Amino acid sequence: MSLHDSFLLLLQSLVPIMSAPSFANFRVIVTGWIFAGRHTITQMLVAAGAVGGKHFSAYHRLFAAARWSRDRMGLAVFDMIQPVLGETILVAVDDTLARKRGLKMFGTGMHHDPLLSSRGKAITNWGHSWVVLGILVDFPLWPGRTFCLPILFRLYLNKKRAEKERRRYRSRPELAVELIELLCGHAKSRRFHVVADSAYGGQSVLKFLPANCNLTSRLTMNARLYSAPPERKAGTNGRPRKRGTLLPTPQAMLRQRARRLKLAIYGRTEEARVCDAEARVYAAPQKSLRVVAVEALKGGRGREAFYSTCVSASAEQVLTWYARRWAVEVAFHDSKQYLGFEEPQGWTRNAVERTAPMAMLLYTLIVLWFVREGHHRYQPALLPWYQSKTRASFRNMLLTLRRESIRQQLLSLGLSGQGSRKVLEILENAVSQAA
Repeated sequence: MSLHDSFLLLLQSLVPIMSAPSFANFRVIVTGWIFAGRHTITQMLVAAGAVGGKHFSAYHRLFAAARWSRDRMGLAVFDMIQPVLGETILVAVDDTLARKRGLKMFGTGMHHDPLLSSRGKAITNWGHSWVVLGILVDFPLWPGRTFCLPILFRLYLNKKRAEKERRRYRSRPELAVELIELLCGHAKSRRFHVVADSAYGGQSVLKFLPANCNLTSRLTMNARLYSAPPERKAGTNGRPRKRGTLLPTPQAMLRQRARRLKLAIYGRTEEARVCDAEARVYAAPQKSLRVVAVEALKGGRGREAFYSTCVSASAEQVLTWYARRWAVEVAFHDSKQYLGFEEPQGWTRNAVERTAPMAMLLYTLIVLWFVREGHHRYQPALLPWYQSKTRASFRNMLLTLRRESIRQQLLSLGLSGQGSRKVLEILENAVSQAA
């Protein structure tokens, strides 16, 4: 098997990341990853048609022992995305669970399972917890739709596992700050804006943001808010005040007179009451924030509060920024459903920390390929019972790449005769159904 030339050209940007033999193995793995039904290294070799050539252990060593950097690869992929980004780069940070089996696998532990848990009952599961940073992009091909393209990753170890592996414990927010600093340091001349849920909106992130980065996140309804501290008068004794006067909490803000807004978020139009104010939180009194309290009038999630370090932003902007965070959940779903994010079975530290992130990096590369080249070759399926669909999903992008790769390979064989076109159509249809 071989991938389409246009996709291989996209991979050429990653050549400086690793040695020539490692990159040759990498191309085989990527080919197998895209065509495999089950995403383990051995099944990728079968799907790529690489069995019987080089010894299979060479492909395992690509993740377990080869000298290349996962962060450098992620930043190289970010450089591919940069041409389509605006003046301010929107970034999403979140974590996801990859369920695993086996006690001896590096980094596994019991973590909260958001798919099985409910608001009334929290359920944990055995596996890997990944902190992921992705770039939020709006492509002209999909007006009104935001894509999250994952590029940087950190494996979270709970306290028990960190002690067992003899590593310093670091919380998920600390890992998120490390990823944010890595990205902001890579492109110091660019402005970044991170959107994250409440797990990454506390003082452990807010107080350590790089100078070229802003943050939009959630706030508790009973958060203590303060005005700016008064100017210190000359000759005043004692320590300077860190905080000003106490302001109404977000809950109290909604008891006052509020504006009514219609917001186009989450793919629908919502009507809500909104109040906003400039304030500072207790844990970070040196940062001015735009605090927004919102109450959904129809449906929605009741009363919520958000904040942004962009003080000049309007309430509508803050709510729209946060709503775009949902794209990272879609990226998690598609990477697990179609690229087997949870399936690789590495055991050592290098193998674990490199293999699973490759699924999400491939997600990013496939979306970029489709935007650059694949959309010209996309053929919507003729489904009489599903005529409202007009936009390509990630599954359609993956199937398009598979189909075009096989088409190119078949055409290179020089098939001729009356049945050649029929053979091509049968094989393309088989690929389209093998999702």
